[in-house]
Amino acid sequence: MIVCFDIGGSAIKGAITHSPERIFPLPRRATPLTDFGRFVEAMESVLDEAGGLPERVAISITGVIDPETRRIKCANIPCIDGRELVAELEAALHLPVVIANDADCFALAEAGVGAGRGHRIVFGAILGTGVGGGLVIDGRLINADGGFAGEWGHGPAVAAAAGHPPIAIPAFPCGCGQSRCVDTVGGARGLERLHETVHGKALSSHDIIEGWQNGNAEAARTIDVFVDLVSSPLALVINITGATIVPVGGGLSNAEALLAEIDRAVRARILRRFDRPLVVRGECRVEPGLIGAALLGFGGRSA
Repeated sequence: MIVCFDIGGSAIKGAITHSPERIFPLPRRATPLTDFGRFVEAMESVLDEAGGLPERVAISITGVIDPETRRIKCANIPCIDGRELVAELEAALHLPVVIANDADCFALAEAGVGAGRGHRIVFGAILGTGVGGGLVIDGRLINADGGFAGEWGHGPAVAAAAGHPPIAIPAFPCGCGQSRCVDTVGGARGLERLHETVHGKALSSHDIIEGWQNGNAEAARTIDVFVDLVSSPLALVINITGATIVPVGGGLSNAEALLAEIDRAVRARILRRFDRPLVVRGECRVEPGLIGAALLGFGGRSA
């Protein structure tokens, strides 16, 4: 038995698992943000409810563990930011602990039991509030020991002009400290930022997508610019990694027509030619973080 966790800035989700296909969720807890002792206590309460003696604890979490220092960078949960989290949790819980970034766990879930089944190289892309990703090769995370691989949302990769015909795209500053990151234009907030930039109107990402699907010309222009900006960096990721499938998660993945547009644009910009969809909606719609954590706990393999 493994106890797996999916930990974000608002909730700690726990589950008992005997295989990635057999996951039994437990009631969620609120994430203590500023008190590490209470953070550990919340995890202990999940372990107590699970009962028995698990082999290990496997965690999908927001943030990234530096592979050299073993310290986590996690702005969403200040009480763990900068800690050697694996070592400290192992000491507190008296169990082996494995941890991976939530986007990595999404990619691992999709590679193991989702849209990436049967593919050697799977790049999982997140188009949610922002942009993230994870890379799995032969069923194993590239970031198995922590690291930043798959973070295609950051780096000055966004074009200075986009759309048909092209319009100028400002060098939007990113929370990572750089500018022109895909994260500034690629997620839901980025789509909203683009619409306001192009048309001077504030709309939600949902309303923009709905307007586009209903034939609204302004929304269609925004989607045209959005797809142009996102597709080139994603095509570069595919050329570099050799991924043969890109499952997408996050809120924007619910707009399958949008994913189809991104897929067509990406396949037109990569070296290898595919006569099938490459960028697809992720299949792990329910608790992909827990599924990915379970796979992580079982060494990356589905049973």
